[in-house]
Amino acid sequence: MWVDLTRPLHPGMPVFPGDPEFSARVVAGDGFRITELALGSHTGTHVDAPAHVDPDGPAIDELPLDLFAGEAVVLDVRGATAIERLPDVSGCRIVLLRSGSDETHLTVAAARALREAGVRTVGIDGPSVDAPGTLAVHRVLLGTRDDPGVLVENLTNLAALPGRVEFFAVPLALSGGDGSPVRAFARALGTLRGPGA
Repeated sequence: MWVDLTRPLHPGMPVFPGDPEFSARVVAGDGFRITELALGSHTGTHVDAPAHVDPDGPAIDELPLDLFAGEAVVLDVRGATAIERLPDVSGCRIVLLRSGSDETHLTVAAARALREAGVRTVGIDGPSVDAPGTLAVHRVLLGTRDDPGVLVENLTNLAALPGRVEFFAVPLALSGGDGSPVRAFARALGTLRGPGA
């Protein structure tokens, strides 16, 4: 069974301080409905591209799709504020951090250890992987043009996942984009695939 990890977009929803508010307005059509949306590229559950912190970094539409999908390990970090160490995740490209808190963040040392272990996609159920007022962890995890990474922030429902899952966080192909809202979802590895699966 797929688990939706996406926070719904709606007017009045919380946004990161300084980010644009979300709004939606129905535009009258000739027998059809169209909704005009206004939002930031980091509204709700979203992916950060390296261009978010590095003007020379790759944009969201330049990144390989395998950064947004694959086998992921889910780590329970509840109770931690500053995550200094994580279990060995060698061989994992995608790590999801179940914190249960908007205050949990990684240290630069933990971010470097994740990159050294081969992790290129880090997801968290809080608004940022960084402590307030800094982007140092972003800079480490988002990598370089030749070896990019991505961050998936503001996930939800991570408590419904087992330790290893098949994970997707699919961004819009925004030309030159520094990030994108995503529809994120996952299911336990080994889930039978049949008609309609």
